[in-house]
Amino acid sequence: MHPSESTDAPEHRAAVDSDAARFRDATRPGRLHGSLFQSIGDAGRAELVERRLAGAITGGHLRAGERLPSENDLARTFGVAPTTVRESLLALRSQGLVVTKRGRNGGSFVADSADPVAHARTALAETSRLALRDLGAHYSAITAACVRLAARRAAPSEAQQIRSRLVRLDDTDLAQWRSTLDDVQVELVSLSQSARLTREQMRLQAEISPLLRLIDAESDSRATQHQLLVTVVDAVEAGDDQAAVNATERMVDSVINALIELQSKNR
Repeated sequence: MHPSESTDAPEHRAAVDSDAARFRDATRPGRLHGSLFQSIGDAGRAELVERRLAGAITGGHLRAGERLPSENDLARTFGVAPTTVRESLLALRSQGLVVTKRGRNGGSFVADSADPVAHARTALAETSRLALRDLGAHYSAITAACVRLAARRAAPSEAQQIRSRLVRLDDTDLAQWRSTLDDVQVELVSLSQSARLTREQMRLQAEISPLLRLIDAESDSRATQHQLLVTVVDAVEAGDDQAAVNATERMVDSVINALIELQSKNR
């Protein structure tokens, strides 16, 4: 073999080393890939459970005095260990949102002092006008996408069932009125038959619902929301996707403007 053809030549060894380095780079998990598989830890899980329950309480979805499921039931629901749920409940008790009673009829209950309206007032006062507009834009975009698909995919009878709930709606109990309106909104967007969009809209509904309770106190605001929601349902039933989108955008603009006006009055 000619000396220049030796596999021990420096040029050859350099090429082999370079190939090996490229292979290692190609097979080594990237930073993002690695971060996806980092354990969130029990502390992280406890914080998530705490946030979920706190949101349900301050949003008025769990009422004062209402008994929470047992620790084991909550653990199964959230897919965490009972000790994680216990840690979350301890944090909620320290915030005054939950109380624990001992004995045969004991358990964890929503504290009587947990006032969702008071929490909503604080949240509104601490939210900038720009943030409110941004929330409205996000909510409008997702909800409009849902009702557009609902108008194309839902059967007329499905929209009629939703309208029947709106017809029976009684606004003498504002808490129940808001709860029903939220349910109707979720039922409506679920007609899109898009699980991803529906989940995102439900998340946004939970975020904006506490704020909407503040403007529900005004009869004009309730009437406007109700009428525009009926208009959306009518458009979905008729299969008119653009009319459904237009009514949705008017409804969101209406509530965001009402929130900004209320915010300005209280400053």
